[in-house]
Amino acid sequence: MMSQTKVMLLSALIALSMLSLNVFAHQQKSGLTTVLFNPNTNNIEVMHRVYMHDAEHAVKTLFDKSADIINSEATQQQFAQYVAQRFAIYDEMSQAFALDLIGFEVDGRHFWIYQETAQPANIGKLTVRHDVLRDIWPEQNNLINFEGTGEVKSLEFADNVELLSVEFGGHE
Repeated sequence: MMSQTKVMLLSALIALSMLSLNVFAHQQKSGLTTVLFNPNTNNIEVMHRVYMHDAEHAVKTLFDKSADIINSEATQQQFAQYVAQRFAIYDEMSQAFALDLIGFEVDGRHFWIYQETAQPANIGKLTVRHDVLRDIWPEQNNLINFEGTGEVKSLEFADNVELLSVEFGGHE
């Protein structure tokens, strides 16, 4: 039979290991954005995917401690606007595209935010700012995939990177 001290020590070790697993499971902060050049609509469609776990914690930090992104459409709208304000695409003349926020949804483990704008006739070089959640978590990593122009091109925002550019060679 184990002594009470051993049982308490074993219980403490189990609790600490579970806490450690939980911390490590949520340390990798990352988001994924797809920028699709849609030939059917002639629009640039932007789809941001944020882990719900990150969104839940973020809204409590950004808005207030009672913010509920799962059950409150007002909080969902507020978070979608936050994402839209922290993402921008600039043309070769450093002019920001007018991205319209067209919707958002909870989809299982993810929160999606959708934006779009008309696609210009020629796309050469684009510069992007992707600061979503990086004001809360400096370790936040945001990956962007550009699709619909041939080979998928990617940009990764990590560390102190604020602006990145991608070239398409005059896509029409």
